[in-house]
Amino acid sequence: MGKEKNPRRVADNEAMAKTRMLRTSPQKLNLVAAMIRGKKVEKALSDLTFSKKRIAEDVKKCLQSAIANAENNHNLDVDELIVAEAYVGKNLVMKRGRPRARGRYGKIMKPFSEITILVRQVEEQA
Repeated sequence: MGKEKNPRRVADNEAMAKTRMLRTSPQKLNLVAAMIRGKKVEKALSDLTFSKKRIAEDVKKCLQSAIANAENNHNLDVDELIVAEAYVGKNLVMKRGRPRARGRYGKIMKPFSEITILVRQVEEQA
């Protein structure tokens, strides 16, 4: 009698991971996301490992989560995975300020962002 199973949000050969509340601007995060789009997961992981960008470590954790989801939840082969999509979204913005000259107030915006990584299993062409 129970509830029906929810339909999958992604295709049968895909897995997804999402990380929210990353303390960086979406513009900076998108530079790192663009670095891994369309690559095989091994190459993307090595690129993120040796990247000089601070946020690359958090993106690497999200990619590892997507790979683990693919392997454990959807029974996909890790060696055939590529990063199909990696897109970035805005999250909240902390507003801070600093007193300036002549009674004015300098706004300091501290943005947060989120990243979604979708990995897809593709059969290698011989």
